[in-house]
Amino acid sequence: MRIGIDARYLSHGLVGGVHLYLRHLLPEVIRQSTDHQIVLYADTKRPFELSDLPGHVTLRVLPYRNGVSSVAHDWLTLKRWMAEDRLDVAHFPANYGFAPTGARCVITLHDEINILPLLDILKGHRKDVRTMGMMTYLHVASTTAVRSADLLLTVSGYAQRQIAHYSRLPLDNIVPIYHGRMPDLQRVTDPARLAEVRTRLGVPEHFVLADGIKNPAVLTRAWRRLPPELAEQYRIVFFSRRPDPPAAVTEAVAAGHAVLLVRPERPDLVALFSQAAAFVFPSWIEGFGIPILEAYTCGAPLIASTAGSIPEVAGDAALLMDAEDDATLARHLTRVLGEPELAADLRARGFARAAEFSWSRAAQETLAAYARALTIGRR
Repeated sequence: MRIGIDARYLSHGLVGGVHLYLRHLLPEVIRQSTDHQIVLYADTKRPFELSDLPGHVTLRVLPYRNGVSSVAHDWLTLKRWMAEDRLDVAHFPANYGFAPTGARCVITLHDEINILPLLDILKGHRKDVRTMGMMTYLHVASTTAVRSADLLLTVSGYAQRQIAHYSRLPLDNIVPIYHGRMPDLQRVTDPARLAEVRTRLGVPEHFVLADGIKNPAVLTRAWRRLPPELAEQYRIVFFSRRPDPPAAVTEAVAAGHAVLLVRPERPDLVALFSQAAAFVFPSWIEGFGIPILEAYTCGAPLIASTAGSIPEVAGDAALLMDAEDDATLARHLTRVLGEPELAADLRARGFARAAEFSWSRAAQETLAAYARALTIGRR
């Protein structure tokens, strides 16, 4: 096969789930595809993140000047370059893309968000003009691309069902492929390193870790329900990729119940996962839930919501609760913080569950999906 992959996420200096997906899947696809020819398409916005590409891989770099360049590449330039390369399969790993005539189109749609009714999408985001414009663009691009794709990939059975519901595509046209564990994740056990991170970041010795933009209010409500001795002994450490997390976070910090870390460095975050008494993940919605595997790999006992794909990915290694049920969350916290045997059992189950996820398997299933796309009749 001649396989083209839109790899611009690796030349834009981006962060987040889609970037992690492509950054870790692509090297494995390359490693396992020596019988195929692969063409990667990046642009000149930032240096491409992968180097030392093998002989069966060609990197083509589109010119980038500004945001208009990206739009032109989305709809016109990339399609033209792919046509010149006479691809059999074109894979767009970031929710949308348009293959040239003659190439089968495979899109990874990470969740259903971009194909929801537009008003539902806009209700869930800030109402400034830039955000609304970006959400509208992603909605139009994704819904248009999905209608013309030969095969969709996604990241969980839950996401598969949601996408089928909103796109009205058959389940068989949507292939769930799980993420793997992050290769840079290794549990930190050196006491000196753990202490150094706590001291430098101003983190107490005993703490519960949580993402500051993933429904923090239910955790702060649950915290007020804890037995006084536990609430006194522990603190919440919120990390956030935004400097302005929800009010519940800043209120907890002001009350002395929490610490906020804005965009901590990756090695520091791994060290925090490695020594947290628990990781609380009461998200309202997840297509996959990468932090679940981060917690499991680093040994943080997990308490999470039942929303989206979380139960599917968490398996039997977590304590679960409704995303808004602060009473059950408080009970789970009380048990995990007060019962060392339970915490140890959750930790062991988490290690075992994390071992079931690998990028090698994800790449194998992705290559199988490319082959399958060649056999599907045109819609």
